[in-house]
Amino acid sequence: MNGLVQVNSLSKRYPAFCLENVSFSLREGAVTGLIGRNGAGKTTLLKSMLGFIQPDRGEVRFFGMDFEGNQQRIKQEIGYVAGSFGFYRGKRLSAITAVTAPFYDAWDDQVYRRCLKDFRLDERKTPAQLSEGMKVKYALTLALSHHARLLILDEPTSGLDPVSRDELLDVLAQLNREGTTILYSTHVTSDLDRCADDILYLRDGRLTAQGSLRGFVSAWRDVSMTEEEHQRADDSLLIGCRRHRDGWEALVRAEDAQRVPGSVAEADLESVMIHLERGCGE
Repeated sequence: MNGLVQVNSLSKRYPAFCLENVSFSLREGAVTGLIGRNGAGKTTLLKSMLGFIQPDRGEVRFFGMDFEGNQQRIKQEIGYVAGSFGFYRGKRLSAITAVTAPFYDAWDDQVYRRCLKDFRLDERKTPAQLSEGMKVKYALTLALSHHARLLILDEPTSGLDPVSRDELLDVLAQLNREGTTILYSTHVTSDLDRCADDILYLRDGRLTAQGSLRGFVSAWRDVSMTEEEHQRADDSLLIGCRRHRDGWEALVRAEDAQRVPGSVAEADLESVMIHLERGCGE
């Protein structure tokens, strides 16, 4: 298994949940979207990869190095941003930065100052005085200021308004053009339609799909049917079938699209995920 990041048989068991034998690699220079519904194991996977929680078994390698024996060196080159902001709410940003910067050998104050300016961040403010979008931008500023080769983002747009989310996606696109590899965990699949190259799909703690985003989505079609068309359809071909205002809708495999009555259209990532999740629960 080759790639900037290599994960092999990573597992973590809890009483009510199990992350089971997850294996994948990340292509250098790509944006990889980690998708799955809430509770699928996305955060457990990321925290296990980064040593925030101890996995029960499995191997993780970053930049060709085993994580277990090279944590400090590896974390010098990783930027981690989570949607849940964990800094002291009452401390000024300048004080938080002063504590953070010494941990990184490659800390670049010029980059930090440029990010403050670009993101319109005021160091005199505290996290409690920032909007959710500005909190994420500050966390991203810290990640970028030590020249991280890899950004790992855990639901960074959670709670953001559409404008703030759009601005953040512009930033990520620019970083990727400059060569930064990004692993982006989210359940807002429209974000990934815009920026992702590859996809990892977790369902109930198992990795059920991986590969290029375009290849994953192009394997499926959306079909809309009237009541009469639905009655004539072969149910075994319909995945996640559900009623809508004017009839029924479902997902079908691209090779089966001509065998199903109704109006067939290209699928997008959100539609594929919704119907697959509904289908696996039926």
